Amino acid sequence: MKYNVLENSQDFAYIQIYRQIRDDIVKGALSFGSKLPSKRLLSEETGVSVITVEHAYSILCDEGYIEARQRSGYFVIYKEKDFISHAESSFESPQKSTEIVKVDCEFPYWVLQKTVRKVLSDKAGEILKRSPNQGLMQLRLSIAGYLARSNGIEVKAEQIVVGAGAEYLYSLIVQLLGKDRIFALENPSYEKIRQVYTANGVKTEMLAMGKNGIKTNELNKSQAEVLHITPFNSFPSHISANVSKRQEYLKWAQDRGGFIIEDNYASELTVSKKNEDTVFSLSENGRVIYLNTFSETIAPSIRVGYMVLPPALCDTFNQKLGFYSCTVPTLDQYVIAELIESGNFERHINRVRRAKRKLK
Repeated sequence: MKYNVLENSQDFAYIQIYRQIRDDIVKGALSFGSKLPSKRLLSEETGVSVITVEHAYSILCDEGYIEARQRSGYFVIYKEKDFISHAESSFESPQKSTEIVKVDCEFPYWVLQKTVRKVLSDKAGEILKRSPNQGLMQLRLSIAGYLARSNGIEVKAEQIVVGAGAEYLYSLIVQLLGKDRIFALENPSYEKIRQVYTANGVKTEMLAMGKNGIKTNELNKSQAEVLHITPFNSFPSHISANVSKRQEYLKWAQDRGGFIIEDNYASELTVSKKNEDTVFSLSENGRVIYLNTFSETIAPSIRVGYMVLPPALCDTFNQKLGFYSCTVPTLDQYVIAELIESGNFERHINRVRRAKRKLK
């Protein structure tokens, strides 16, 4: 295999290596059981340090593409043919999770204070105006740019809908997809998710979790057409779905003409040096609705969330729900847009990640 690291790329060297190997694995150029080049060999080929290659291999291991075998090297464990996780087991207690790392995640108050003052000064003539129904264009463009940088999610502002928190967005999704569909949820999961769906008149199924996500037999026997998942650090199990399980979710939706709601709450606050691939970014058939909030990354009092619709659902949303006014004050939207555009939002996330890695 020939891999290259470009000096003028915006991505770090280890991310470039990671993405090239990941793409070869997904395309089948590196099949199940294939041995990867040694760290030293790959470092010589790409002209980077062994530590840089080790970072790339570490991420591939974390996401379930490869595994390290003592005294043997690194081997591909990703199976395209069935997408079934290879180590499925019963749900394990949260105490065994490596993601439970307690650090100070509080957003710097002085940064927020400074940003609010700047917005009040710069947007004096705008903050009292009514927001567009899907949210301010400036905020949606900022979110789109952030998603492209952090998750590799390439979307247009027209696909993004801003709302007052996840619970409000859940209710919009019910109206968009229809109350006649059964919604399947992780078991255990955050109880309020089920409560919101039930309050909206939706029938729910609870699907038991295994080590890497919802158990395969639970997915197969489910009668649901909508699957609500939290693939990163699901609460309260603290289980993260590996890449094989995420592909299995996508196949599930494709086979039954269903949809996936990817609730990526607090996924940015991982110990990894990159965000894990989202189910949305892995999807090629437009059956995933991506959802996230700023409640954990900025503050619980910031009742601002957003969802990203696949292009195929945008027209339907506008026809059925486009009349809804945006539920987030214009001032709050400008403040979050400024935090993202100034780099303060991502600097805070990177600070938390570094602190978590030190305690891991």
